[in-house]
Amino acid sequence: MIQYLKHNEIEKQKWDNCIDHSVNNIIYSYSWYLDIVCPNWNALVEDDYKSVMPLTGNKKYGVHYLYPPYFAQQLGVFSKEKLSQKKVEEFLNSIPSDYKFMEVCLNTQNTFEFSGYKVKKNINLELSLNVAYGTLRKNYSRLTIRNIKKAIKNEVRLQKNVSLSNLITIFRKTRGKGISNLKDKNYKVLLNLINTSVKKGYGEAWGAFTKENHLCAGIILLVKNNRAIFVFSATDIHAKENGAMFFLIDNFIRNNAGNNMIFDFEGSNLPGVARLYKGFGSKENVYLQVRKNNLPKIFRWLKG
Repeated sequence: MIQYLKHNEIEKQKWDNCIDHSVNNIIYSYSWYLDIVCPNWNALVEDDYKSVMPLTGNKKYGVHYLYPPYFAQQLGVFSKEKLSQKKVEEFLNSIPSDYKFMEVCLNTQNTFEFSGYKVKKNINLELSLNVAYGTLRKNYSRLTIRNIKKAIKNEVRLQKNVSLSNLITIFRKTRGKGISNLKDKNYKVLLNLINTSVKKGYGEAWGAFTKENHLCAGIILLVKNNRAIFVFSATDIHAKENGAMFFLIDNFIRNNAGNNMIFDFEGSNLPGVARLYKGFGSKENVYLQVRKNNLPKIFRWLKG
């Protein structure tokens, strides 16, 4: 039986045990992670936490709604047993009708075939690192190899455990300027999320420095359950010239080659970003984004 639980009714130790033993576990779905990205999340729970689904929601103008929180690319249904389409449908049908608008990103193991939802296919790019580095490098594009060589020629230096605040500052001064929906509160969530992940032993922050010792690029990875998620990156004008981002990603791949690990690039639907990630030999994986609008007609046009 699937039951709806409010946030204060969720037994988080049982929840995390379910995620630990689920066939499709991913760091986004742990209770501590959800507490940061959506503090008042609720849940659907089957039996004694055999299968679970977080409901990341909020309330506005008196209307309850579900939304995909920043920094949690895939959620949906997680189970200790192999998931069937029927099981995913059962969970979706169990979402309380109080939620008048729903937009939910499922995970790659969640599929379903029934009407009532608008469905969008999102692309994730992943690279299995379970072979030797030399084998992985053979699948690099010529552009990727050229940029790695450029970084070496420019004496780019790698440093681990760089300042998270400095990386966020670089991002906000460059690419972040063009992302108007990222506010101060979102950056605070990101900083809290990464700091917490680092303390728990799951977060890694790598930086690239020019030969003049200037921090020009950085990557933040969340590493858990044989998956390294490329959750955030930042580059300044120097990095665009010296190949620093390619250098950082290549070094992580080199350091972890031969391990039973997936490098999860966390996207992207953007052609330019996807081209960069595919240059390392990554493969496409689809996850579904589902949407349902039961808002009163007077509000429906706001959400489409």
